[in-house]
Parts: sequence; C-alpha cells; structure tokens
Amino acid sequence: MKPDIHPDYHFITVTLPNGSSYQTRSTYGKEGDNLALDIDPSTHPAWTGGNQQIMDRGGRVSRFNNKFGGFIKK
Repeated sequence: MKPDIHPDYHFITVTLPNGSSYQTRSTYGKEGDNLALDIDPSTHPAWTGGNQQIMDRGGRVSRFNNKFGGFIKK
C-alpha cells in the first residue's frame, strides 16, 4: 500500500437512540469517538422491511408498469 493515502481506520462507539451502544471500526472521527444515531435501525422500516408505499406522481409508476410489466414475474 502507498503510505499516507488511506484514511485512518479505528474503533468508535455507536450509540443507538434507546441508549444501547456497541463498538465498531470506522473512518468516522478519531479513535474513541462516539457516533450517536438519530434513527434506531432495529425499528425503522428502512431496515426492517416495514410497510412501504409507492406514490404514483403523474402516472410514472403506471407508465413503468405498462412498459415493463411483461418482464415482472408474478
């Protein structure tokens, strides 16, 4: 590896909104820094596959489905 071109990879503490925390390696901040998350990945729909809605603005989804509907297996 070339010297001085790679970021420093070190341990940080990640604190979840419920107060629990864990240590991981990251390039964030400096050694021993704390990263406080605003969103809890154990309950947020983006990570848990929760209810999702597709908003059809101006018929974009319908046009896409009409154009490529034959490729989608149901």
